[in-house]
Amino acid sequence: MEKLWAPWRMAYVGASQPSGCIFCTKPAEEDDAASLLLHRGVHAFIMLNAFPYNNGHLMIAPYRHTADLESLTIEENAEMMALSQLSMKLLRRAYSPDGYNLGMNLGRMAGAGIADHLHLHIVPRWNGDTNFMPVVADTKVLPDSLENTFARLRAAMADNEG
Repeated sequence: MEKLWAPWRMAYVGASQPSGCIFCTKPAEEDDAASLLLHRGVHAFIMLNAFPYNNGHLMIAPYRHTADLESLTIEENAEMMALSQLSMKLLRRAYSPDGYNLGMNLGRMAGAGIADHLHLHIVPRWNGDTNFMPVVADTKVLPDSLENTFARLRAAMADNEG
């Protein structure tokens, strides 16, 4: 297999796993940019995925620590859906994707990397974003940094509010 030299990835690969639940600890921190928190709602929030499938890969989670979709209150459920609509609007403004994947992996056996706190993934998609690199080189190419993605989506949020 060919190797793609990407030394900036060592910050992710070499990092120790944080203690606790990121969907509980990140909203408790005060620095939203460092925590990649894009928007805080009343019952739920939007954050960037630090290990994105594509640029702009967002996650929506309730503040309340729960793995059980059926335990969501009507308010939590409604706000998560409203934030998914807002996320798509911001992504359209900032990146103009051709489509989206929205989904939840509920439980470890269903593929949840963080199984104890449910979260909804919103992944922007573009025609041709699955190209020869993942197939031939076993490598995913992300053309934008997390910091720039955060800044672009924050700017789209400001335009949305203005």
